[in-house]
Amino acid sequence: MTQIRQPIVTVAGHVDHGKTTILDNIRKTGVQETEAGGITQKISFTKVPLENIEKRCPAIKEHKLDFPGFLFIDTPGHAAFSHLRKRGGSLADLAILLIDINEGIKPQTQEVIEILKLNKTPFVVALNKVDNISGWRKQSEDMKENIKKQAVNVSQQFQEKLLTLMGSLHHYGFDAKPYYEITDFTKQLVLVPCSGATGEGINELITMLCGLSQKFLKENLKLGKEPKGVILEVKKEKTMQYAEAILYDGTLDATNEIAIASFDEPIISKIRVLEEIKPVSSKFQPIKQSVAADGIRMQLINSNGILPGMPFTIFKDNKEEIKKQFQKDIGEKIKTQDSGIIIKADSLGSLEALITMLKQEKIPIIKAGIGKITKKDIISAQTNAKTDPENAIILGFSTEEDEDAKTMDKSKIKIITDDIIYKLIENMIEFQEEKRNEIKRERLLGLASICKLTILPQYVFRNSNPAVFGVKVESGKLKHNLQLIDENNAQIAKVKDIQENQNKIQEATQGMEIAMSLPGINFERQLTDTKNLYTDLSEKQFRHFKDNKDLLTQEEIQTLQKIAEIKRKEKVTWGV
Repeated sequence: MTQIRQPIVTVAGHVDHGKTTILDNIRKTGVQETEAGGITQKISFTKVPLENIEKRCPAIKEHKLDFPGFLFIDTPGHAAFSHLRKRGGSLADLAILLIDINEGIKPQTQEVIEILKLNKTPFVVALNKVDNISGWRKQSEDMKENIKKQAVNVSQQFQEKLLTLMGSLHHYGFDAKPYYEITDFTKQLVLVPCSGATGEGINELITMLCGLSQKFLKENLKLGKEPKGVILEVKKEKTMQYAEAILYDGTLDATNEIAIASFDEPIISKIRVLEEIKPVSSKFQPIKQSVAADGIRMQLINSNGILPGMPFTIFKDNKEEIKKQFQKDIGEKIKTQDSGIIIKADSLGSLEALITMLKQEKIPIIKAGIGKITKKDIISAQTNAKTDPENAIILGFSTEEDEDAKTMDKSKIKIITDDIIYKLIENMIEFQEEKRNEIKRERLLGLASICKLTILPQYVFRNSNPAVFGVKVESGKLKHNLQLIDENNAQIAKVKDIQENQNKIQEATQGMEIAMSLPGINFERQLTDTKNLYTDLSEKQFRHFKDNKDLLTQEEIQTLQKIAEIKRKEKVTWGV
């Protein structure tokens, strides 16, 4: 008879919506209170056997479930753990999408919904923190009964919040209903009102997971022969280094040699120590054999270069075959182009999720990797800046710069980091738009310059041959060889030299006070009564600026209007 493994369940949602309290409450399923108190430390998984579930939810016994319990994944930090992947799909068989009933759908919730949809992962929604609804009282152990017994005003508040969330989920294409109104689990999304703090609704949540697993997942839960897993984290304890992992299929022996995927050659290693997570516990126990699905910890003889999110399997002197399979697995997930941005993430799953989202936005990627942003990444981005400035970007999803990278000059590139993909992409698109406008503006001002100067009569260094005097740049850019006019459209001269603090400079921008030299001008005779000078523009140049007004600053637009007025005095019909 085919053996059925535990379903792997991930809990995902917006930060602060109560993931830890929900998981802690589920972990208390049959745990002695002494251990329950110390179980909230950062661990990657929790195994809850069926016997513990039956103790908590006795009605489940009648249904004679075929699977041996649940393995809950709890990767600390952000929403990225819902991105953990195995070959052919999501690592999680099921997910609990956590939403604070009082706050609704937040950016990280949106992100998780998108990832669950992309991965086609079935999920139930835990509407947490019902106990925070004003006036809410725990009236019964049965959630449906509990809702009925609330005061009228509390019940009204609850129904309003419930309907609002049902409407929000409808926008994502879900027909969501509270668990007690579901008629078809294949078409409707289950909502379970609950509280991790008081335990209300947790039994119903566990019951829904059991029902969905029994009815829809049995085919997916058949145990295969070959051991397959995914590395979650590499942790150090004193002098020991351990790889925490999920074994999602097959049986792994402590005597097995394993192959772990990397971006280069597979990492081949014997297992020095194999341990598994104890049921409803944060402690590991040494074992000789692990049967999927299992949360395991391996002390490996060779652990150099192991990256989170990488798949592993048994090694049987078939390095080339394994290498091809790993390259296919990883290569399909990380396809790069000849040009584009650079991306880094904390694990393979996170990286794949970021790539998926960027593809939707049609954003090209030139380089993708796992780990911190390095000096090498910055050099690559700087190379990009020379030929493709709007893609001189490094995106870091749940990662940061390493120490060497922090000391480098990043003036020509942009590094954007965040724990939320949506924010990363929004910030990147905003930067790219700004960069595109900056490039257009530079091209526009390269053809001609708008400039308004205020003469500083107290700084006349030479009266003539050439006249050298001080000016303040009120708007735009002053460059060599620009033709200047006064307020009466009289041609003054072309700018010969620009100096700042007695040093020659190529150009002066808004706010700068500089000295400039104008050949063929006698300052005393021609400019004593002049307050402002302007760049002369041809009508073609003027029209070009007018058509690209959105690239100009407010001061530049005002200067353009002033030049138009000057030209109108000479009966030139210009208008801004």
